[in-house]
Amino acid sequence: MKLARAIHFDESDMNVFHSPGRTGEWCISGGFEFSNWSEGDLTGKARQAFSNGWLGVETFGRVTFVAVTQVEPDEVTALTQSLAQHFVTVYGAPSLEAALPAATEEINQMLEMCEEHEANTLLTVARELTDAGVRESFRIIEQRDASLDMFAVHGGE
Repeated sequence: MKLARAIHFDESDMNVFHSPGRTGEWCISGGFEFSNWSEGDLTGKARQAFSNGWLGVETFGRVTFVAVTQVEPDEVTALTQSLAQHFVTVYGAPSLEAALPAATEEINQMLEMCEEHEANTLLTVARELTDAGVRESFRIIEQRDASLDMFAVHGGE
């Protein structure tokens, strides 16, 4: 099985999101957070989270990029439980049992999206409000046969 982990190339997420996710945490789209939003809600850092933020399932913070990687079944179970608890605590689901189907669906959607990609494939999300609700689209940035130091800029003289 494959799922996506938060990845940071610089510190920009720390500045653009109210609650930035942690590097390496498991992520899902998290578009459900915006299901009742209108144009009036889309200001400042909230707009940034809406526009292109993945949801970390450990901190419930947002990140711009995720990378596909292997996930173990017991990790998926723990993430599903955590997300269901989040639905109870933050969104008022009546019980963990009532929230589990929705949490399972969210995790399964991300598992399905990631399964078709090679490890280290980067993904981005873009959202827009439409008359029918929130529309999400995803961009795939394929792994290249290049090492990170070919892109990294190192300071010093």
